[in-house]
Amino acid sequence: MSLNGKACIVGAYEHPIRLAEGLSVMRLHADVARGALADAGLTKDDIDGYFCAGDAPGLGATSMAEYLGLKLRHVDSTECGGSAPILHVAHAAEAIAAGRCNIALITLAGRPRAAMAEAKASAEAAVAAGRKLPPRTALKAPDPDASDLPFELPYGPATQNLYAVVAKRHMHEFGTTSEQLAWIKVAASHHAQHNPHAMLRKVVTVEDVVTSPMVSDPLHRLDCCVMSDGGGALIVTRSEIARTLKRPVVMVRGTGEAPKHAMGGQIDLTWSAAALSGPQAFAEAGVTPTDIQYASLYDSFTITVLMQLEDLGFCAKGEGGRFVADGGLISGVGKLPFNTDGGGLCSNHPANRGGMTKVIEAVRQLRGEAHPAVQVPGCTWALANGIGGALASRHTAATLIMERL
Repeated sequence: MSLNGKACIVGAYEHPIRLAEGLSVMRLHADVARGALADAGLTKDDIDGYFCAGDAPGLGATSMAEYLGLKLRHVDSTECGGSAPILHVAHAAEAIAAGRCNIALITLAGRPRAAMAEAKASAEAAVAAGRKLPPRTALKAPDPDASDLPFELPYGPATQNLYAVVAKRHMHEFGTTSEQLAWIKVAASHHAQHNPHAMLRKVVTVEDVVTSPMVSDPLHRLDCCVMSDGGGALIVTRSEIARTLKRPVVMVRGTGEAPKHAMGGQIDLTWSAAALSGPQAFAEAGVTPTDIQYASLYDSFTITVLMQLEDLGFCAKGEGGRFVADGGLISGVGKLPFNTDGGGLCSNHPANRGGMTKVIEAVRQLRGEAHPAVQVPGCTWALANGIGGALASRHTAATLIMERL
Protein backbone atom coordinates (compact mmCIF):
# COMPACT_ATOMS: atom_id res chain seq x y z
CA MET A 1 0.00 0.00 0.00
CA SER A 2 1.43 3.37 -0.99
CA LEU A 3 1.48 5.96 1.80
CA ASN A 4 1.98 8.85 -0.62
CA GLY A 5 -0.44 11.60 0.37
CA LYS A 6 -2.05 9.71 3.25
CA ALA A 7 -0.47 11.69 6.10
CA CYS A 8 1.13 15.04 6.91
CA ILE A 9 3.50 16.38 9.55
CA VAL A 10 1.68 19.23 11.26
CA GLY A 11 3.72 19.75 14.43
CA ALA A 12 7.46 19.78 15.16
CA TYR A 13 9.41 20.86 18.21
CA GLU A 14 13.03 20.57 19.30
CA HIS A 15 13.99 20.98 22.96
CA PRO A 16 16.42 23.91 23.29
CA ILE A 17 18.22 22.33 26.24
CA ARG A 18 21.60 20.66 25.79
CA LEU A 19 22.35 19.79 29.43
CA ALA A 20 19.29 18.60 31.35
CA GLU A 21 20.40 18.94 34.95
CA GLY A 22 17.55 18.27 37.38
CA LEU A 23 15.14 17.05 34.68
CA SER A 24 13.97 13.47 34.23
CA VAL A 25 13.77 11.73 30.87
CA MET A 26 9.99 11.55 31.24
CA ARG A 27 9.88 15.29 31.83
CA LEU A 28 11.89 15.88 28.65
CA HIS A 29 9.44 13.69 26.69
CA ALA A 30 6.57 15.73 28.13
CA ASP A 31 8.26 19.02 27.28
CA VAL A 32 8.75 18.13 23.63
CA ALA A 33 5.24 16.67 23.34
CA ARG A 34 3.79 19.90 24.66
CA GLY A 35 5.90 21.92 22.24
CA ALA A 36 4.85 19.91 19.19
CA LEU A 37 1.18 20.07 20.15
CA ALA A 38 1.40 23.84 20.54
CA ASP A 39 3.14 24.11 17.18
CA ALA A 40 0.32 22.14 15.54
CA GLY A 41 -2.46 23.99 17.38
CA LEU A 42 -3.71 20.77 19.00
CA THR A 43 -4.10 19.41 22.54
CA LYS A 44 -3.14 16.08 24.07
CA ASP A 45 -6.79 15.06 23.97
CA ASP A 46 -6.57 15.08 20.16
CA ILE A 47 -3.85 12.38 20.19
CA ASP A 48 -5.00 8.82 19.58
CA GLY A 49 -1.71 7.27 18.42
CA TYR A 50 1.67 7.36 20.16
CA PHE A 51 5.13 6.32 18.95
CA CYS A 52 8.41 6.11 20.87
CA ALA A 53 11.55 3.95 21.02
CA GLY A 54 14.04 2.66 23.56
CA ASP A 55 14.87 6.12 24.86
CA ALA A 56 11.46 6.18 26.60
CA PRO A 57 11.80 4.90 30.18
CA GLY A 58 9.86 2.17 31.93
CA LEU A 59 7.59 0.20 29.65
CA GLY A 60 8.09 2.57 26.75
CA ALA A 61 4.84 3.66 25.13
CA THR A 62 2.77 2.24 27.99
CA SER A 63 4.65 4.17 30.68
CA MET A 64 4.79 7.35 28.61
CA ALA A 65 1.08 7.21 27.74
CA GLU A 66 0.30 7.08 31.46
CA TYR A 67 2.73 9.87 32.29
CA LEU A 68 1.39 12.10 29.50
CA GLY A 69 -2.25 11.27 30.22
CA LEU A 70 -2.96 10.05 26.70
CA LYS A 71 -6.06 8.11 25.68
CA LEU A 72 -4.89 6.02 22.75
CA ARG A 73 -6.13 3.60 20.11
CA HIS A 74 -2.69 2.72 18.78
CA VAL A 75 0.89 2.52 20.13
CA ASP A 76 4.23 1.59 18.55
CA SER A 77 7.55 1.16 20.36
CA THR A 78 9.65 -0.03 17.41
CA GLU A 79 13.33 0.22 18.38
CA CYS A 80 16.09 0.60 15.80
CA GLY A 81 18.40 3.20 17.32
CA GLY A 82 18.93 6.61 15.78
CA SER A 83 16.75 5.91 12.75
CA ALA A 84 13.68 5.10 14.89
CA PRO A 85 11.96 8.53 14.83
CA ILE A 86 12.15 8.67 11.02
CA LEU A 87 10.84 5.14 10.78
CA HIS A 88 8.07 6.10 13.24
CA VAL A 89 6.81 8.75 10.83
CA ALA A 90 6.32 5.99 8.26
CA HIS A 91 4.66 3.74 10.82
CA ALA A 92 2.37 6.58 11.88
CA ALA A 93 1.39 7.14 8.25
CA GLU A 94 0.69 3.41 7.93
CA ALA A 95 -1.48 3.42 11.06
CA ILE A 96 -3.37 6.47 9.82
CA ALA A 97 -3.92 4.92 6.40
CA ALA A 98 -5.22 1.75 8.07
CA GLY A 99 -7.65 3.72 10.23
CA ARG A 100 -5.93 2.82 13.49
CA CYS A 101 -5.45 6.44 14.51
CA ASN A 102 -6.02 9.95 13.20
CA ILE A 103 -3.45 12.09 15.01
CA ALA A 104 -0.14 10.54 16.08
CA LEU A 105 2.48 11.85 18.50
CA ILE A 106 6.15 10.80 18.16
CA THR A 107 8.61 11.70 20.93
CA LEU A 108 12.31 11.24 21.63
CA ALA A 109 14.28 12.46 24.66
CA GLY A 110 17.27 11.64 26.82
CA ARG A 111 19.91 13.00 29.18
CA PRO A 112 23.17 11.07 28.65
CA ARG A 113 25.28 14.19 29.10
CA ALA A 114 23.71 15.07 32.45
CA ALA A 115 23.97 11.46 33.58
CA MET A 116 27.69 11.42 32.82
CA ALA A 117 28.20 14.72 34.68
CA GLU A 118 26.29 13.39 37.68
CA ALA A 119 28.31 10.16 37.74
CA LYS A 120 31.56 12.12 37.57
CA ALA A 121 30.47 14.45 40.38
CA SER A 122 29.45 11.49 42.52
CA ALA A 123 32.82 9.80 42.00
CA GLU A 124 34.74 12.99 42.79
CA ALA A 125 32.69 13.49 45.96
CA ALA A 126 33.42 9.93 47.04
CA VAL A 127 37.16 10.41 46.54
CA ALA A 128 37.10 13.73 48.41
CA ALA A 129 35.35 12.01 51.32
CA GLY A 130 38.00 9.33 51.40
CA ARG A 131 35.75 6.56 50.16
CA LYS A 132 37.11 3.97 47.76
CA LEU A 133 35.47 3.70 44.38
CA PRO A 134 34.23 0.24 43.46
CA PRO A 135 36.72 -1.57 41.22
CA ARG A 136 36.04 -1.69 37.53
CA THR A 137 34.62 -5.06 36.64
CA ALA A 138 35.52 -7.11 33.61
CA LEU A 139 33.15 -7.31 30.69
CA LYS A 140 30.21 -9.56 31.38
CA ALA A 141 30.07 -12.78 29.46
CA PRO A 142 28.16 -12.08 26.24
CA ASP A 143 24.69 -13.42 25.78
CA PRO A 144 25.05 -16.56 23.67
CA ASP A 145 21.83 -15.65 21.89
CA ALA A 146 23.09 -12.17 20.91
CA SER A 147 23.87 -12.84 17.25
CA ASP A 148 27.50 -12.08 16.35
CA LEU A 149 28.26 -10.03 19.46
CA PRO A 150 30.22 -12.80 21.24
CA PHE A 151 32.58 -12.92 18.28
CA GLU A 152 33.00 -9.13 18.12
CA LEU A 153 33.50 -8.25 21.79
CA PRO A 154 37.10 -9.55 22.06
CA TYR A 155 38.10 -6.96 19.44
CA GLY A 156 36.65 -4.02 21.37
CA PRO A 157 34.03 -2.79 18.89
CA ALA A 158 33.50 0.72 20.27
CA THR A 159 31.13 2.85 18.23
CA GLN A 160 33.85 5.08 16.82
CA ASN A 161 35.86 2.04 15.73
CA LEU A 162 32.90 0.62 13.82
CA TYR A 163 32.62 3.83 11.81
CA ALA A 164 36.36 4.34 11.42
CA VAL A 165 36.78 0.98 9.71
CA VAL A 166 34.14 2.01 7.15
CA ALA A 167 35.95 5.29 6.54
CA LYS A 168 39.25 3.44 6.14
CA ARG A 169 37.71 1.03 3.65
CA HIS A 170 36.18 3.90 1.66
CA MET A 171 39.59 5.53 1.46
CA HIS A 172 41.17 2.29 0.30
CA GLU A 173 38.53 1.54 -2.33
CA PHE A 174 37.86 5.01 -3.72
CA GLY A 175 40.75 7.28 -2.73
CA THR A 176 38.65 9.35 -0.35
CA THR A 177 40.76 11.63 1.86
CA SER A 178 40.52 12.98 5.40
CA GLU A 179 40.36 16.46 3.89
CA GLN A 180 37.25 15.54 1.92
CA LEU A 181 35.56 14.12 5.01
CA ALA A 182 36.50 17.31 6.85
CA TRP A 183 34.41 19.36 4.41
CA ILE A 184 31.29 17.75 5.91
CA LYS A 185 32.17 19.14 9.33
CA VAL A 186 33.07 22.50 7.78
CA ALA A 187 29.63 22.70 6.15
CA ALA A 188 27.89 21.81 9.41
CA SER A 189 29.83 24.52 11.24
CA HIS A 190 28.90 27.15 8.66
CA HIS A 191 25.26 26.36 9.43
CA ALA A 192 25.65 26.02 13.21
CA GLN A 193 26.97 29.57 13.57
CA HIS A 194 23.41 30.76 12.98
CA ASN A 195 21.82 28.41 15.54
CA PRO A 196 21.77 29.94 19.03
CA HIS A 197 21.20 26.50 20.58
CA ALA A 198 24.09 24.76 18.81
CA MET A 199 26.76 23.36 21.10
CA LEU A 200 29.58 24.17 18.63
CA ARG A 201 28.96 27.47 16.83
CA LYS A 202 32.52 28.25 15.75
CA VAL A 203 33.14 27.96 12.01
CA VAL A 204 36.01 25.54 11.43
CA THR A 205 38.34 24.90 8.52
CA VAL A 206 39.50 21.70 6.87
CA GLU A 207 42.83 22.16 8.63
CA ASP A 208 41.07 22.48 12.00
CA VAL A 209 39.39 19.12 11.43
CA VAL A 210 42.39 17.13 10.20
CA THR A 211 44.66 18.51 12.93
CA SER A 212 42.21 17.81 15.74
CA PRO A 213 43.15 14.80 17.92
CA MET A 214 42.79 11.38 16.34
CA VAL A 215 39.97 9.37 17.90
CA SER A 216 39.97 6.23 15.76
CA ASP A 217 42.05 6.29 12.60
CA PRO A 218 41.11 7.94 10.25
CA LEU A 219 38.43 9.80 12.24
CA HIS A 220 39.49 12.88 14.20
CA ARG A 221 37.68 14.49 17.10
CA LEU A 222 35.95 16.97 14.80
CA ASP A 223 34.75 14.11 12.59
CA CYS A 224 32.59 12.96 15.51
CA CYS A 225 29.20 14.22 16.66
CA VAL A 226 28.53 15.95 19.95
CA MET A 227 26.71 14.26 22.83
CA SER A 228 23.77 16.15 24.28
CA ASP A 229 20.59 15.99 26.28
CA GLY A 230 17.23 17.17 25.00
CA GLY A 231 14.92 15.72 22.39
CA GLY A 232 12.11 16.48 20.02
CA ALA A 233 8.60 15.58 18.95
CA LEU A 234 6.46 15.38 15.81
CA ILE A 235 2.72 15.32 15.15
CA VAL A 236 1.48 13.32 12.14
CA THR A 237 -2.18 13.51 11.02
CA ARG A 238 -4.55 12.54 8.26
CA SER A 239 -4.07 14.85 5.30
CA GLU A 240 -7.71 15.99 5.64
CA ILE A 241 -7.05 17.12 9.21
CA ALA A 242 -3.79 18.82 8.25
CA ARG A 243 -5.59 21.06 5.79
CA THR A 244 -7.85 22.38 8.57
CA LEU A 245 -4.94 23.52 10.77
CA LYS A 246 -3.26 26.89 10.57
CA ARG A 247 0.15 25.49 9.62
CA PRO A 248 1.88 24.87 6.30
CA VAL A 249 1.03 21.42 4.95
CA VAL A 250 4.07 19.10 4.88
CA MET A 251 2.99 15.94 3.09
CA VAL A 252 4.62 12.55 3.65
CA ARG A 253 5.38 11.43 0.09
CA GLY A 254 7.81 8.54 0.36
CA THR A 255 9.10 6.23 3.08
CA GLY A 256 11.58 3.38 3.22
CA GLU A 257 13.24 1.25 5.86
CA ALA A 258 15.77 -1.57 5.75
CA PRO A 259 18.35 -3.34 7.92
CA LYS A 260 21.86 -4.38 6.98
CA HIS A 261 23.96 -6.88 8.90
CA ALA A 262 26.95 -9.14 8.51
CA MET A 263 25.04 -11.79 6.53
CA GLY A 264 26.96 -14.60 8.16
CA GLY A 265 30.29 -13.20 7.02
CA GLN A 266 29.33 -11.79 3.61
CA ILE A 267 30.53 -8.35 4.67
CA ASP A 268 30.83 -5.40 2.31
CA LEU A 269 31.69 -2.14 4.07
CA THR A 270 31.26 0.03 0.97
CA TRP A 271 27.48 0.48 1.28
CA SER A 272 24.88 1.08 3.98
CA ALA A 273 21.23 0.15 4.46
CA ALA A 274 20.34 3.53 2.95
CA ALA A 275 21.02 1.87 -0.41
CA LEU A 276 17.94 -0.24 0.31
CA SER A 277 15.66 2.23 2.11
CA GLY A 278 16.30 5.14 -0.27
CA PRO A 279 15.00 3.51 -3.49
CA GLN A 280 11.82 2.49 -1.64
CA ALA A 281 11.16 6.08 -0.60
CA PHE A 282 11.96 7.60 -3.99
CA ALA A 283 9.77 5.09 -5.81
CA GLU A 284 6.84 5.75 -3.49
CA ALA A 285 7.25 9.53 -3.76
CA GLY A 286 7.63 9.40 -7.53
CA VAL A 287 10.69 11.67 -7.51
CA THR A 288 14.45 11.27 -7.93
CA PRO A 289 17.43 12.59 -5.94
CA THR A 290 17.72 15.52 -8.37
CA ASP A 291 14.30 16.75 -7.16
CA ILE A 292 15.45 17.07 -3.53
CA GLN A 293 16.33 20.63 -2.56
CA TYR A 294 17.38 19.97 1.02
CA ALA A 295 18.65 16.86 2.83
CA SER A 296 18.82 16.06 6.54
CA LEU A 297 21.40 13.28 6.83
CA TYR A 298 22.35 11.36 9.94
CA ASP A 299 25.74 12.68 11.01
CA SER A 300 27.05 10.61 13.89
CA PHE A 301 30.39 10.85 12.04
CA THR A 302 31.44 12.55 8.83
CA ILE A 303 31.72 9.18 7.09
CA THR A 304 28.05 8.50 7.91
CA VAL A 305 27.03 11.49 5.80
CA LEU A 306 29.28 10.57 2.89
CA MET A 307 27.93 7.01 2.77
CA GLN A 308 24.31 8.23 2.73
CA LEU A 309 24.99 10.71 -0.08
CA GLU A 310 26.22 7.87 -2.26
CA ASP A 311 23.71 5.24 -1.20
CA LEU A 312 20.72 7.58 -1.62
CA GLY A 313 21.82 8.43 -5.15
CA PHE A 314 22.93 12.03 -4.75
CA CYS A 315 26.23 10.99 -6.31
CA ALA A 316 27.78 7.79 -7.64
CA LYS A 317 29.47 5.27 -5.35
CA GLY A 318 32.98 6.45 -4.66
CA GLU A 319 32.22 10.05 -5.68
CA GLY A 320 31.13 11.24 -2.22
CA GLY A 321 34.47 12.83 -1.39
CA ARG A 322 34.41 14.99 -4.49
CA PHE A 323 30.71 15.78 -3.99
CA VAL A 324 31.25 17.32 -0.54
CA ALA A 325 34.57 19.06 -1.24
CA ASP A 326 34.83 22.84 -1.53
CA GLY A 327 31.54 23.49 0.24
CA GLY A 328 29.28 21.10 -1.66
CA LEU A 329 26.90 20.84 1.32
CA ILE A 330 26.85 24.50 2.42
CA SER A 331 23.52 26.26 1.98
CA GLY A 332 23.72 28.96 -0.68
CA VAL A 333 27.03 27.62 -1.94
CA GLY A 334 26.87 23.91 -2.64
CA LYS A 335 24.85 21.48 -4.72
CA LEU A 336 22.86 20.05 -1.81
CA PRO A 337 22.30 22.00 1.42
CA PHE A 338 22.36 19.62 4.39
CA ASN A 339 21.73 19.80 8.14
CA THR A 340 21.18 23.54 8.22
CA ASP A 341 20.78 23.54 12.01
CA GLY A 342 24.36 22.29 12.40
CA GLY A 343 23.22 18.69 12.85
CA GLY A 344 24.77 16.19 15.21
CA LEU A 345 28.27 17.34 14.28
CA CYS A 346 27.70 20.80 15.75
CA SER A 347 24.23 21.38 17.22
CA ASN A 348 23.02 18.37 19.21
CA HIS A 349 22.59 14.62 19.21
CA PRO A 350 19.85 14.15 21.82
CA ALA A 351 19.81 10.84 23.70
CA ASN A 352 22.61 9.72 21.34
CA ARG A 353 19.92 9.40 18.64
CA GLY A 354 19.89 11.97 15.86
CA GLY A 355 16.94 10.96 13.70
CA MET A 356 14.32 13.17 15.32
CA THR A 357 16.16 16.44 14.74
CA LYS A 358 16.71 15.46 11.11
CA VAL A 359 12.96 15.46 10.47
CA ILE A 360 12.44 18.64 12.48
CA GLU A 361 14.97 20.65 10.46
CA ALA A 362 13.54 19.30 7.20
CA VAL A 363 10.09 20.48 8.32
CA ARG A 364 11.54 23.91 9.14
CA GLN A 365 13.04 24.14 5.66
CA LEU A 366 9.77 23.15 3.96
CA ARG A 367 7.82 25.66 6.04
CA GLY A 368 10.35 28.41 5.30
CA GLU A 369 11.12 28.63 9.02
CA ALA A 370 14.85 27.82 9.01
CA HIS A 371 17.28 30.62 9.87
CA PRO A 372 17.25 33.17 7.03
CA ALA A 373 20.98 32.70 6.47
CA VAL A 374 20.54 29.00 5.67
CA GLN A 375 16.96 28.82 4.41
CA VAL A 376 16.77 27.15 0.99
CA PRO A 377 14.74 29.51 -1.25
CA GLY A 378 11.43 28.00 -2.35
CA CYS A 379 12.13 24.70 -0.66
CA THR A 380 9.42 22.28 -1.80
CA TRP A 381 11.03 18.84 -1.56
CA ALA A 382 13.13 17.61 1.37
CA LEU A 383 14.58 14.31 2.53
CA ALA A 384 15.48 13.01 5.97
CA ASN A 385 17.54 9.85 6.45
CA GLY A 386 18.59 8.11 9.64
CA ILE A 387 21.05 5.38 10.55
CA GLY A 388 20.51 3.33 13.70
CA GLY A 389 23.28 1.03 14.88
CA ALA A 390 26.80 0.88 13.44
CA LEU A 391 27.76 0.96 9.77
CA ALA A 392 30.42 -1.74 10.14
CA SER A 393 28.11 -4.25 11.81
CA ARG A 394 24.30 -4.25 12.07
CA HIS A 395 22.22 -1.15 11.46
CA THR A 396 18.90 0.10 10.13
CA ALA A 397 18.26 2.95 7.71
CA ALA A 398 15.02 4.91 7.43
CA THR A 399 14.31 7.36 4.60
CA LEU A 400 11.54 9.98 4.53
CA ILE A 401 10.66 12.24 1.59
CA MET A 402 8.38 15.23 2.21
CA GLU A 403 6.72 17.88 0.06
CA ARG A 404 5.47 21.34 0.99
CA LEU A 405 2.04 21.90 -0.57
